[in-house]
Amino acid sequence: MRHTITILMENEFGVLTRIAGLFSARGYNIETLNVAPLPDHSISRMTLVTRGDERIIEQIKKQLNKLIPVIKVEDISHAVHLERGMLIAKVDAGADQRDELLALIEQYGASIIDDHPDSHDILEFTGPVEVLDTILLELEPFGIIETSRTGPVGMRRAADGFTVD
Repeated sequence: MRHTITILMENEFGVLTRIAGLFSARGYNIETLNVAPLPDHSISRMTLVTRGDERIIEQIKKQLNKLIPVIKVEDISHAVHLERGMLIAKVDAGADQRDELLALIEQYGASIIDDHPDSHDILEFTGPVEVLDTILLELEPFGIIETSRTGPVGMRRAADGFTVD
């Protein structure tokens, strides 16, 4: 089963290596990974996606909590939560496809971040992972030149936050 795990950790060198090493040493795969500092910059928030049964995920959480720079770990998969990813795509839509491309951009609330009507456009989409998968399929007729994509970031919808206590 797919699990989205959020981690609060000290923002210092080597922490990412230690977390990745923990997964690697136990033969677990990290499917996606996002890390960014919180506003005070002394703490970072990591969101990672992995797969495993409940026993394996509990073991991963316990091992993560043992790492000194890790402050807090939560599997948000079973909580009501939101996840969003970002997709940047370079497409080579011809002038005859322009209206159709603009309709697709509007449908998904996307943006053209680099506009070259005579050659290519670079588009930015955000949304749930499944929607981004669909968008990629819908972009194929426009001639995808290149894509870059993030893994999801996520948070619980509950009123309380995932913060340092």
